[in-house]
Amino acid sequence: MKPAAPVTPDGRYLVVRGRLWRASNPALPPDHRQALVNALMTARRAVRAALAADNPQQLALARAQVDAAKVGLGERGPVWWTDGAPDLNRHMAKTTPYADWWAGLIQA
Repeated sequence: MKPAAPVTPDGRYLVVRGRLWRASNPALPPDHRQALVNALMTARRAVRAALAADNPQQLALARAQVDAAKVGLGERGPVWWTDGAPDLNRHMAKTTPYADWWAGLIQA
């Protein structure tokens, strides 16, 4: 089993291969979050099936469903935090305000 991706100290991002990826909104009620995760997994399976079937219409629909689930989870779309901090999604951790924290992790 793979180790969990590091999470920034403020909980806003996961770091995968040095890149920040926005984490889900921790304020979501557990049942709502689970419903969105279930929808995301179903949509990802639909993407795989559409690719295998070489069906561009199904693929577009499935990708839209993935996007909707990710927006619902807070991983895309408007940020879920309210302090005005910018969205650093997809930035390299070493070029963000998390650089010192990240450097400490990778040197450990």
